[in-house]
Order: sequence, then C-alpha cells, then structure tokens
Amino acid sequence: MSSDENNPPSGPSRKRGGSALRMGPRKKTTSSNPLVLHGRHFALLTSGILRLEELQDSPIEDFPVDVRREHRVFMELINSYPGLLDRLTNGEEEDIIHVGELLGRGASGARGDDTKTLKSAVLEWLVPRGQPVIPPLSQNIKSDRGFNHEVTGALLCPAGLDWSNADTKQSLQSSEIAVRGDQWPMFLYAGCVYDPEDPWKGLLRSEILVFGFKHVFTSPSSVDKEPKATRSGNAYLHGMRSATKGSLAYIATQVWFSLSSSSVFSRTDMVTDSENFYHSILDLLEDPDESEEVVELMTWWTCRVFPNSSSAQRGVSKNSALSKIREKRAALQATASAGLN
Repeated sequence: MSSDENNPPSGPSRKRGGSALRMGPRKKTTSSNPLVLHGRHFALLTSGILRLEELQDSPIEDFPVDVRREHRVFMELINSYPGLLDRLTNGEEEDIIHVGELLGRGASGARGDDTKTLKSAVLEWLVPRGQPVIPPLSQNIKSDRGFNHEVTGALLCPAGLDWSNADTKQSLQSSEIAVRGDQWPMFLYAGCVYDPEDPWKGLLRSEILVFGFKHVFTSPSSVDKEPKATRSGNAYLHGMRSATKGSLAYIATQVWFSLSSSSVFSRTDMVTDSENFYHSILDLLEDPDESEEVVELMTWWTCRVFPNSSSAQRGVSKNSALSKIREKRAALQATASAGLN
C-alpha cells in the first residue's frame, strides 16, 4: 500500500506500432496534468500499477498470486477509461514509461491525501451528528485512538470478540491479543452487528464505510444527505459510475488506519497489518464461490453511492410505459413457450 511500487521499468527503448502516446518534448508536470489526475484515481483502487512492459515477455500466470490479483484490480479500473489501455500498449516505450511516471506520481499523492483528510474526517462519523466523542479525540495526534479509546476500540474490535468484556478489552489494549489483518473489525458490519451464523450479513455495508467512500470518491460534502459541492466529484471527473472490489478494499483499509493508533501508513506496518487486511478483503470479493453474495454487495454499493449511474441497475417504476412493455413481452414469451410444450 506504499508508493515504492511505482517504479517504471528501464532499459533500451523499442518502438511499437501506433503513436498514441507521442506527447512531444517532456514538460515540467504539475498536479493538474491529466495523467497525474488519472494516477490519483488509480491509487484509490490499487496499491500499485503492474508494469505492463513485463507482460510483453511473460504471461500473467507466471507472476506471484499477489501481483496477479493487483493486476486484475488495475485492469478493472483501466478498462473504465476508454482508450487508455490502447494508449498504454500501442506506443513508444519511452512514452509509456513517462505515462507510468505520471500515473505513479498521482497515485502516491492520492494515497497521502486520503490518509491525511480521513484522519480528521472520520472523527465526525464516530457518533451521531451533534453528539460529542467522549473523551475527545485529537485530529492531529492518533496515539489516543485504536484500542486506547472506548469508541474506536469498539469499532476496531475483531468480529467474534466482545469489546464490552473487561478481559478482552485489556488483552487488546496490552497487545496480549495480537490482531491479524484477516481478523476483520466490527466497523465493517452494518450497525457493528456480527452474526457468526451468517458472517455475510451486513458485511462491508456499514455507514462509516459509506461515508469514507463518498468522502474520497465523490466529495467530502457528499457525505451529507444534501451535497453542497459545486464542482463534480473525483469519481464523476474520471468516469467512475460504479463501485469496484478494489475501491471497497481500499476504503476499508483507509478507514481502518484512520481509526487506529498507528501514525504511519505503510504496507509493512505490523500494528494494523494493512497489507494483509487489504488483500484478505480482495480474496473474499474475488472468490468464485462467493460470487452471488459479491454481486449483490456490489450492486448495493453502486445504488447507494452512484444511484443514477446505470439504468440497468435502477428499478422500473410501477405502471410506467416501460413496465407495461416488459409485462407484455413477458406474457408473449410465456405464451410462446407454452405453445412449444
């Protein structure tokens, strides 16, 4: 989850067919450069960009499991940008490397920005609006968060453990109980309610996750029921019209870190075990055996955050002309099927 993965390949330049990436002499890049802006959004959905150059000589199956997973997340996003994959695969290698540098710069900046802004924003989502957090939490100092605070401790308590139990609480605070990244916290569940008989129930549907997703992908003001932002959000500007598996894993990891007492966000952080946390969520969301639940979950997220993104995901109004057309078509098909039988 750190930015040290964005290292473009080096070596002698070779030309490929096409010239989609010819951009002329390199200019000093700024944060407003379109490719930097794209890179900022890429960081939201994957912890690094797989070097496309390497895939020219080796099939994806030859890479380690974690790299293949990361590549799938990357491709899920890149396919949402019409023409971008063609630009990356059909051009001169030198220009492709330059594109990678710009995307990497944006990716690194986005992760840092999200970590910084969520650190203070999450404090507004811990308790109902208008109520104070007791005892108060500092916006800039995180040492009093995590299991050191009653509220954040309850949210971070692993599902299946009882935070209200004094012995459990003490063991978590003293690190006698070491929490691994795949021991998911209660805040991932709607209403912080975990049902061991139905562990899918409410998973990844909590309000704090929705708030975090909107804060990053649309705009901070969109967290409110009546958004006040006058300019389009990040997702709109970059053509994002639905939630993705990578985006959910990323937001869950960012919110997890913002609630923790850890001061540095790093993939090697043993306190939050952030890399294991991130990949364990992706493991579930990419498991073919869980596809039915995952499809339902992703539809729920898209309807919740992007309600107008796709007519295919919106219900048809009763008694509308469209509903009547579909009813008539269904009746005709049923009649035809009955005749064949």
